[in-house]
Amino acid sequence: MATTAHPGTKNLILALTCAAQFMVVLDVAIVNVALPSIQRDLGVSQSTLQWVVIAYGLMLGGFLLFGGRLADLLGRRRILLTGLTIFTAASFLAGIAPSIGLLIAARGLQGFGAALVAPAALSILAVTFSEGQERNRSLGIYGAVGGTSATVGVIASGLLTDGPGWRWVFFINVPVGIVLIALATVFLVADRAQRGAARFDVAGATTVTGGLLLLVYALNRGADYGWTSPSTLVLFGAAAVLLAAFVRVEARASHPLVPATALRNRTLVAANLSAFFTFSAFFSFIFLGSLLMQQVLGYSATKTGVSWLATSVTAFIASAFTGAQLVGRFGVRRLLVTGLSLLAIGVLWLTRVPADANYFTDLLPALLLAGVAIGLCAPSVQIGALSGVTDAATGLAAGLVETMREIGGAAGVAAVSTVLVSQAGVDGFHAAFLVICIAGALGALTATVAFERRTRTAADEEVVVIDGPAGADALVPVPVPVEDGPDVVRRP
Repeated sequence: MATTAHPGTKNLILALTCAAQFMVVLDVAIVNVALPSIQRDLGVSQSTLQWVVIAYGLMLGGFLLFGGRLADLLGRRRILLTGLTIFTAASFLAGIAPSIGLLIAARGLQGFGAALVAPAALSILAVTFSEGQERNRSLGIYGAVGGTSATVGVIASGLLTDGPGWRWVFFINVPVGIVLIALATVFLVADRAQRGAARFDVAGATTVTGGLLLLVYALNRGADYGWTSPSTLVLFGAAAVLLAAFVRVEARASHPLVPATALRNRTLVAANLSAFFTFSAFFSFIFLGSLLMQQVLGYSATKTGVSWLATSVTAFIASAFTGAQLVGRFGVRRLLVTGLSLLAIGVLWLTRVPADANYFTDLLPALLLAGVAIGLCAPSVQIGALSGVTDAATGLAAGLVETMREIGGAAGVAAVSTVLVSQAGVDGFHAAFLVICIAGALGALTATVAFERRTRTAADEEVVVIDGPAGADALVPVPVPVEDGPDVVRRP
């Protein structure tokens, strides 16, 4: 049930949660353009430098599910404030870091703070706005911010690196974080811990977090050291063992972190699968496109950043329309199929980009299509993931979809990196863009099959219990007209 906050307060909460999500996603990409400057100033090798990126993604991807469940059990406001405080302090530490070791440690701490912020912010938004048109509109704006944050990160990275210097890539978070902490303290209502919080599934949290951490690390390491190297295989094997242990623990736990019955919410599962392919394709597109501009076309950091404005602006406009109007008219499934298909087409355009490409004729069409694509997909996966989920489990649902975003992004970047180094020159980029095209096409196919095409009736409903009395009916596969829009008809 949504809160009864005043509309003015609701708008402020929307702005607060959007700003929090903006910082989290921004820091995934904001260091990319600054890496050469960091390497030069701190005098580090390329293999060590990559940990500035990996440390953040590793901690973020590994702890998102944990952070989402903590938000449900201990209070969304409390977890959001904790995450913002950690993230802000870590950003300052990264900005003043005198050595690469301290910088990498600060980036890891940033990632942990972000893993608390992201699901808590999305959960707060979900319980503030009533399910249906009101929530869809707010998620459209939220998705617009999230969908454009990565490209804005590239833009900001270029401007800050060429301007005051790479340290401001981190310092910029400090005043923003302080303002968000103050606003959250004043305007967010304190929420109480659930009764089941004392029986938190420690074994489940430990195994799934460890498994996700190893999985993200293995994806990053495989791209650099080879997918069949002994160390990579050991990491994948250890991740598989821990995740298998997590499944076994959950099956036996009296208060599981993620019960197996949650898989019976088909819309939630379908949205998470779509999130994996969406962000696998989109994040790898940004990664590969930025490298193409700098390494092949000779763009400066600033020019590379500004070149992404086409994607950012288009994505923001498309996302706003998706939540406000398009989801209700066409449904989540159709928008995801359309968006992922457009992304595949846009990337396919780049599989023949010449070494002396012209921005307006060779790059701009793909950048515009990618903006429309992520604008359709980003709000749609969030609306789908939160449809039919009651307040007691919004943090868990948010943590799941955010986790799939990060795992998908890590897998996509790892895949295109592997292909890119296997071929020299612009041919390597052509092959890597083809991989992204295939990921987009697979995502469109998955969305077509995974989502139901009809509205379920009351006779089709199944109740999924999350956490006993404190979380009963938390994930309920209520009738979700995915074909005709995500408005949820609840049982009397």
